[in-house]
Amino acid sequence: MNNIAKSLLKSAKPGRAAWLRSRSDPSGKRHPRQLVLGIETSCDDTGAAVVDDAGCILGEALHCQKEVHLQTGGIIPVVAQQLHRENIERVVKEALGTSGVSIPDLTAVATTVKPGLALSLGVGLHYSLGLVNKYQKPFIPIHHMEAHALTIRLTCHLEFPFLVLLLSGGHCLLAVAQGVSDFLLLGQSIDIAPGDMLDKVARRLSLRKHPECHSMAGGKAIEHLAQTGNRQQIMLRFPMQQYRNCDFSFSGLQNIVYNTITQKEKEEGIQEGEILSCVKDIAAAVQHTVAVHIMQRTYRAMLFCMKNSILSSKNATLVVSGGVASNQYIRKGLQTLADVNDFAFLCPPPRLCTDNGVMIAWNGIERLRAGLGVLHSTEGIRYEPKLTLLMVTQSYSAGNLQKYCNSHAHCIKVCNCVHLWDAAIMLFVFSK
Repeated sequence: MNNIAKSLLKSAKPGRAAWLRSRSDPSGKRHPRQLVLGIETSCDDTGAAVVDDAGCILGEALHCQKEVHLQTGGIIPVVAQQLHRENIERVVKEALGTSGVSIPDLTAVATTVKPGLALSLGVGLHYSLGLVNKYQKPFIPIHHMEAHALTIRLTCHLEFPFLVLLLSGGHCLLAVAQGVSDFLLLGQSIDIAPGDMLDKVARRLSLRKHPECHSMAGGKAIEHLAQTGNRQQIMLRFPMQQYRNCDFSFSGLQNIVYNTITQKEKEEGIQEGEILSCVKDIAAAVQHTVAVHIMQRTYRAMLFCMKNSILSSKNATLVVSGGVASNQYIRKGLQTLADVNDFAFLCPPPRLCTDNGVMIAWNGIERLRAGLGVLHSTEGIRYEPKLTLLMVTQSYSAGNLQKYCNSHAHCIKVCNCVHLWDAAIMLFVFSK
């Protein structure tokens, strides 16, 4: 396995580096910069970055395992673990080297410890604890989804609170970010995540054999083929129409798609593993259904926040982050939804939507500023692969959400303005 990995994987080029002088307060006093090294190994990307307290990315490096996992048809935890072990030291040294910062100059080390793949998390934690114990640096354990949620504050000036939608291969949730490590949970996936579902559908369609998609990850392949597909040729039911809340579900849709594929294979007289002639139509229908489902639940969350004065109408903001947020079809739909409901719409740059060391380092800076979770002893620190998605201070029940979201009258505003989907479908989605 090691030989295969070494022959396929290439190191990521370091990102741009920049320097800022020490910051001053209004009294004119100089304050030394706070510098955090962030380390990310929660799944299949080995990332590291150095970020300062002004939000300057001084150095970053990323090692992606995509090529290896494409060959195996999915992420194998022991393979991911071994690849992290082989690359973590080089990635960290590359980030530090680009930044011009030495380990003794660091204020702290921040590392993802939850949630994620246990074997992958263990590699990052073990390496980080070695550094902090050797150089006597504070350690900041990071919640992976909290880091995704707060990345936007690195790239944009955004005050709390704001509505955040996190979409990835492992998670899907809607929450109000009220502060660092302070989240009000409105909804989450009750089964699998959208990225996981799209990857599995891509594997069932054997898209690696498609001439246009052989080097693409599953979700990217679906998005690519959907651009030239006709979604109206394949009818799929929208999930959870009987549940008037902000939760998501993708496993039932996945089963429907699998059954549709099987039926189409019978009609075309081909075996599983061969490419269907209607593969682009299926991709378009799947992507559309996922997008509308996400839009529906997000709309309910927006309405609920405004009705309960959780967000101010003057500066209500929807933040979308996570790997699936890079899907342009889904992103454009959410952008339109935000626009017609007078929400600002913000997304981190695509490279910061997927897993990376920058978001971990920035989350470390946020926690340093707030004085939250900065540890000076590493005794008893463990990774937690199946921890709850966020540090939730409050959550709302489906019943509370139903009280404000049952009426479909509010949908007219959306339907009149959405250009990606026809108004009839949108009205159906929100009123059923």
